[in-house]
Amino acid sequence: MSGAILVLSGGGAKAAAHCGAVRALRERGIEPARYVATSLGAVVAAALASGAEPDTVVRTLMNEAPAGIRPHPLAAVAGIYLEGLVRARPFREAIGRIITARRFADLAVPLTVTAVDVDKLELVTFGHGGIDAPLLDVLAASCALPPYFPAVSLGGRMLRDGGLMGHVPLAAIGETGGLPVIAVDVGPGFDNGREPKPPGGPPLIRAVDESIGILMAQVTEDQLARWRLERGPILYVRPRVERNATFSAGRARVYADEGYLAMREALGGLDSVAQPTRLP
Repeated sequence: MSGAILVLSGGGAKAAAHCGAVRALRERGIEPARYVATSLGAVVAAALASGAEPDTVVRTLMNEAPAGIRPHPLAAVAGIYLEGLVRARPFREAIGRIITARRFADLAVPLTVTAVDVDKLELVTFGHGGIDAPLLDVLAASCALPPYFPAVSLGGRMLRDGGLMGHVPLAAIGETGGLPVIAVDVGPGFDNGREPKPPGGPPLIRAVDESIGILMAQVTEDQLARWRLERGPILYVRPRVERNATFSAGRARVYADEGYLAMREALGGLDSVAQPTRLP
């Protein structure tokens, strides 16, 4: 069985698409040899790296995510004065029910997770090739997307969502060891204009989401272009999912199916991804 480095984007509930993508890879005899992930993509990666089956992870996301997303009781009246609009503790507890491991060393497959140091304005990597820290703390920090979640204090750093400096965390890959790189992206992109518009919400929150999405989309385009120029081929897979569906956990199975279809299509013209030169 051939192996590959699998890079998983953030995207909230849409990260369930990663489970379908892994299922399609395994059908082709390709097993992730390492995960590099951020935000909820890192939660999915941690569950898969601990040995959970993709379908099991999807079911767990659907069951646990709603309990983890609890608006702050004062969000409607004091929103702009709160550190986050969603309560942090229930979300962290939900992560703890989605994954069984508590340390990076407990994972069967190496995992690298990114977060952003908001004081030093730098990307921080944890796990494989980075800093060792409690897994749940790292995942909570990697998911701390403003304005929904407060920053997480860890190791003397104030950390936020790793997607702020790359929702497809190519910058955290480091050495590939000759393995091909496959990136699955369900985050913001300039192709999202073809997708269904999200339902209405508070104008200020919509404005923040749209602005962050535009910046994330541009960072992804820039990092992909730089990777291809400096490091060579990469298989980039873009499942078709809605815009701004961060909290749509009830559609996790739909997203998983889209991830499966997108990965199958991406692999359809390849005899193998075992050799990097064969990737488009």
